[in-house]
Amino acid sequence: MKDIESRKDISLLVRTFYQQVRKDSLLAPVFEEVIEDWEHHLERITDFWETNLFLSIHKYHGNPLETHVNVDDEVGNIIVQQHFSRWLLIWTNTIDSLFVGDKAHTAKMRARKMGTYLFMKVFENQHK
Repeated sequence: MKDIESRKDISLLVRTFYQQVRKDSLLAPVFEEVIEDWEHHLERITDFWETNLFLSIHKYHGNPLETHVNVDDEVGNIIVQQHFSRWLLIWTNTIDSLFVGDKAHTAKMRARKMGTYLFMKVFENQHK
C-alpha cells in the first residue's frame, strides 16, 4: 500500500467510503434523504479532502459546520454522537484498507477532530 498522494487517491478513498456509508443501516437513511446528486456530492467531498490534505490546493469553498447543522435540521434533528462515531469508524477503516503513511494518518486525525467539532455544533443547535 502507498500513501495518499493525489486527487485520484482521494477520489478512490471518498468513493470507497461512500459505498460503505450507503450500505450502513445507521448512516444510509440520513445520507439518502439529503443527497440528491451523488456524483456532485462525491466531487465536492473530494474537493474538501484535497483542500484539507494538500493545503496548497484550494478547490473547496463551503461551510461544513453550517451544512451539517442544516442537514440535521432537515432530517428532524435525529443526528446523535453514534452517527459521527460510525462515520469515523467507516472513514478510518476505509483509509486503512487503501492507504498507509503520513497523509493517511493526517486524514484520520483531521476527521476525528472535525467529527467531534461538528457533533458538538449539531448538539448545540438541537438544544438551543
